Amino acid sequence: MSRNLVNKIREYCEPMIEDLGYELVDIEYVKENNDRFLRFYIWKAEGITIDDCQRVSEVIGEKLDELDPIKESYYLEVSSPGLDRPLKTDKDLKRNLGKDIEVSLYKNLDGKKKYYGQLVDFTEDYIKIKTENLEEKIIERDIVSNIKLWLKF
Repeated sequence: MSRNLVNKIREYCEPMIEDLGYELVDIEYVKENNDRFLRFYIWKAEGITIDDCQRVSEVIGEKLDELDPIKESYYLEVSSPGLDRPLKTDKDLKRNLGKDIEVSLYKNLDGKKKYYGQLVDFTEDYIKIKTENLEEKIIERDIVSNIKLWLKF
């Protein structure tokens, strides 16, 4: 499915999801084996329950049936984004300020392609982390391939 179609589905559904009290984190349309899945990832501060997923699924399912933006058959899934999901948007980063993150890079920066530390600040151009040895590191966002929460065990 084209990015344009996903964006159009987001335009249709995001206001309804927000009206229900949730944030739409991401939408993906994927083919797995012979099946297609349209997945909505939602978030709220208190966490997501199965009842939340069902509620959102019913509302957006009706709207998608009415609009019929995808002509082939697919399964609609609604879930929480999970702890290991990528932090893609500024909303994701803002929500996780002060938390420990793992930053993967497209190319080496000071001899490393991965950094771990506390997210201190960000702009559209860079992210700033405080590393384990309390050094502040500024990383240009155009070399960042992935950011996710760093789950220490």
